[in-house]
Amino acid sequence: MTKSPPTPAHPANPLARLMSQPYLLLILSALFWGANIIAGKLAIGELDPYALSVMRWLVAFLIVLPFAWNGLLREWREIRRGWGWLALYGALGFTSFNVLLYAATTHTAAVNVAMIQAAIPVLVMIGNFAIFRVRASALHIAGVVLTIYGVMHVATHGNVLRLVGLDVNIGDAMMLLAAIFYAVHSLMLRYKPRIGWLSFIAATSFFAALAALLYQSLFGSGPVGLVSEVAAMSWRGWAIVIYVAILPSIVAQMTYARGVELIGPNRASLFINLIPVFGALLALLVLGESLDVYHMIAAVLIVAGIALAEYAARRNLRDILKPQ
Repeated sequence: MTKSPPTPAHPANPLARLMSQPYLLLILSALFWGANIIAGKLAIGELDPYALSVMRWLVAFLIVLPFAWNGLLREWREIRRGWGWLALYGALGFTSFNVLLYAATTHTAAVNVAMIQAAIPVLVMIGNFAIFRVRASALHIAGVVLTIYGVMHVATHGNVLRLVGLDVNIGDAMMLLAAIFYAVHSLMLRYKPRIGWLSFIAATSFFAALAALLYQSLFGSGPVGLVSEVAAMSWRGWAIVIYVAILPSIVAQMTYARGVELIGPNRASLFINLIPVFGALLALLVLGESLDVYHMIAAVLIVAGIALAEYAARRNLRDILKPQ
């Protein structure tokens, strides 16, 4: 008698296996977003923040559209039903966040831009409690407090008392506002329409491109200026556009949203705090920026906050699942 083959413990498809590993997915998202900050800094002199955002989301949409076409047709009814949420994700979490990020890099160091994003999980936790009544344990709160202190340490260049006089660099302030936008985006992902990942990325990239064009028209050089900037771009400018259109825009958005789906926004958003680690290392290696003592202290606080909050979440889950 022929034996049937054993059922694999994990999906045979490598992509399916990857998409079932939340921690790896979230680490990859942080790496790609950390490099996005470096790309924004390198784009200075090639494209302004508004033009870069337009090119990023327009190219991303055109890249993903052929792969998503069949899914878009199949899931069109669900997309129409949830188009408002898709527009919100594209306009707020994709375009508004990145326009502010790219603008921030023109006023402050890439290291600072990277590390200030650690404010996002604090805002997510507060939003979860205020809106959805999701409570956090004392250990989780302690981890978040460590993280936010690390953010303040960066934004004030090691002198937290500067907050009393609101003596904060305009670039750092822009990044804090961007963090608020992305926290709202993360919280609202729970209302994501039930569509495939390719359809989700295609639809949100479309709305992100529309929002970026609006920003370009209102605050940038307008459509004519956009054409002029693109025509004058060097090979480096095009390399930056291709990078930000593929990895931060398509791959990282997909891996982060999937990570949120697997372990929830409170725990998943903490991995955004790995962006300071990747961003600081890349700023050092690629841009030649210096790491000061206050950066190192903040990095230790941020990583410790992640570890403590994740330990708290795991312990809480074990307590819930423990037989009574």
